[in-house]
Amino acid sequence: MLARAQNGLFTGGVTVSLDQLASAALTERSEAIAAMELTISQAGQDAAVQGSETLLTRMVENVIDNAVRHNQPGGWIQVTAQADGAQARLVVETGGRMLDDREIRELAQPFRRLAPDRTGSENGTGLGLSIVAAIAATHHGTLDLHARAQGGLRVVLTLPTAAQTVTTGLPS
Repeated sequence: MLARAQNGLFTGGVTVSLDQLASAALTERSEAIAAMELTISQAGQDAAVQGSETLLTRMVENVIDNAVRHNQPGGWIQVTAQADGAQARLVVETGGRMLDDREIRELAQPFRRLAPDRTGSENGTGLGLSIVAAIAATHHGTLDLHARAQGGLRVVLTLPTAAQTVTTGLPS
């Protein structure tokens, strides 16, 4: 998946909603969310983008997986989708321990994970966010990671809107 995304090897583009992809990912993980007693809030608008539905779905699922997996019991996840004329954004925020900005910068590198409490898990290889970054880049977008001042992580995916993709000839 990572190699295909980095090389832009996908065919056929469709219009998908980042908000709907996030909703589906949260629904699919409802058991894990309930087991951790996480509070979920989701807001925003239909942020439509165009490209590979398979890759875009994987991108959003990986971000949601990380938000669930690397959360604390009784924690929270806030998902916001928004769009303006040119860009669609999906923002996923979590609370949690204070994170170091130097650590955060490395998270999108393959096989990079944070502290032992995050690497001791049998779930994951440290490739999730590098796959997210590659898929975003393939769709002419970006992945930005930020340590929240109050603790936790803010993940921002920014992609051209479907309307922008159609007028500029980006991935189809």
